[in-house]
Amino acid sequence: MAAPSELGDFLKSRRAALRPEDVGITPHPARRRVTGLRREELATLANVSITHYTRLEQGRASNASDSTLEAIARTLRLTDDETAHLKDLARPVTSSRRPAPPRVAHASASARQLLGAMTHVPAVLMDRRGDVLAWNQLGHALLAAHLAPDSPDDPATRPNLTRMLFLDERYRALYRNRAEQAELAVASLRLVAGRHHDDRALAELVGGLTMNSDEFATLWARHPVRTCTSGVKLLRHPVVGEVELSFENLVIPGTSGQRLIAYTAEPGSPSETALKLLGSASAPAPAAVRGAHPGGPST
Repeated sequence: MAAPSELGDFLKSRRAALRPEDVGITPHPARRRVTGLRREELATLANVSITHYTRLEQGRASNASDSTLEAIARTLRLTDDETAHLKDLARPVTSSRRPAPPRVAHASASARQLLGAMTHVPAVLMDRRGDVLAWNQLGHALLAAHLAPDSPDDPATRPNLTRMLFLDERYRALYRNRAEQAELAVASLRLVAGRHHDDRALAELVGGLTMNSDEFATLWARHPVRTCTSGVKLLRHPVVGEVELSFENLVIPGTSGQRLIAYTAEPGSPSETALKLLGSASAPAPAAVRGAHPGGPST
């Protein structure tokens, strides 16, 4: 995920998506061989020299000013998320030090305590790559009951919700609008990749998904960019059926991007009833009386 090529590919994808007519240019079909805006057209509209823009798109301009990048973003009609992504790619943070091995993230004791206290709310703690660091009982039952409850505890095999969305058939089947969720997951991962282009574990995740999922590779090549802090999940759960849940994506301060996702149902709704049923169905059986024996009292 080298920043220069990512920057060029991102800008080209957005130029291709903008028709000349959209910006007041009357195209001449007989002379036009490119889809969308040409480099020189974009540079002229953004009031940027064609040489400077070309160097930027080729990843050879590391000193682009905010005003230049914002002019290009306005011309390309980028969203706020896309504009932030453009700046991340145009001015990546570099270091003269040798890249350090990926740091293994863990859930803190206080985060686990918080998850445990949320007895009626499904909740999951993830790192910035989407690796599950911990979940509470209801979160596990809602999203991945086919996995071992303690699977997040082993960094080598812990589940990753983005990978599961593309490669885990049971998790894929959970979403009624899976195609929409897939695009949102890729868009969120693109935003993270722009900010952490030297994250080797993230590069391995993207590389593995690109090799093993044509759907992911196609979506990744489109360069969608979007942050997702809240919304609605439409699920078809194998135990309780269809549920509609609101979610909040809460970043944990001081953790390099760890976030807690909590899911809630509208009070009095069928989805709330379904969550309560799921909680009862997934509750652990009462512990056996210490020392009891089937044949009679303990001795």
